[in-house]
Amino acid sequence: MATVLLIDDDSSLLDVLALACEDAGHEVLTAPNGRDGWDRLTRQRPDVVVSDVNMPGIDGFSLARRMREAGDATPLILLTSRDSEIDEALGLELGADDYVAKPFSTRVLLARIGALLRRQAARATEAVAAREHGALSVHAERLELRWNGETLVTTVTEFRLIETLSARPGVVFSREQLLRAIRDDDSVVVERIIDTYVRRMRRKFEDLDPAFDRIDTVIGAGYRWRD
Repeated sequence: MATVLLIDDDSSLLDVLALACEDAGHEVLTAPNGRDGWDRLTRQRPDVVVSDVNMPGIDGFSLARRMREAGDATPLILLTSRDSEIDEALGLELGADDYVAKPFSTRVLLARIGALLRRQAARATEAVAAREHGALSVHAERLELRWNGETLVTTVTEFRLIETLSARPGVVFSREQLLRAIRDDDSVVVERIIDTYVRRMRRKFEDLDPAFDRIDTVIGAGYRWRD
């Protein structure tokens, strides 16, 4: 049983989502705003967080930033009523693993939650040593990336992106292939969101090593890891 933290200032929606998650077999924690959500997150350590974007005080974007700056890699799904790629990209830039645009069906949200939980479970059962790719170390069991011995703080989605690229250096992956690899579901998502994930990871590597240049953009094709 997984523990899901739901954060939304719409009490009616919160009740509907809580019931759906409970029916799916999850333990549910709820919070009516971002401040209470942050408190529950830090005290009760859920397996996944689902948060609305538009809330007073600590909104979903602020929550995402606060979580990642604190080194908290708990999977995070943002709910947004703003049907804009800019908002979606901003959420991902701040560290969200996924987003669901309103209106949505509970089936879609449960599928996204399930996909994130499966990724975590798969990594937890992989008792394998770290893979080394030059300065890069990929430790699937711990969901850990190291560059020149220094740890990068990543989300599950970011980890899976680098794991996929680095496993086959020199091979060009299309955006569609990378989406399938990192999301583990068949939901329809704008492929250009991969660019946001890549841009965010490049910055994280460059923070440790300004000369980092291992993720190549292949114009018109996708991305590859260069050893």
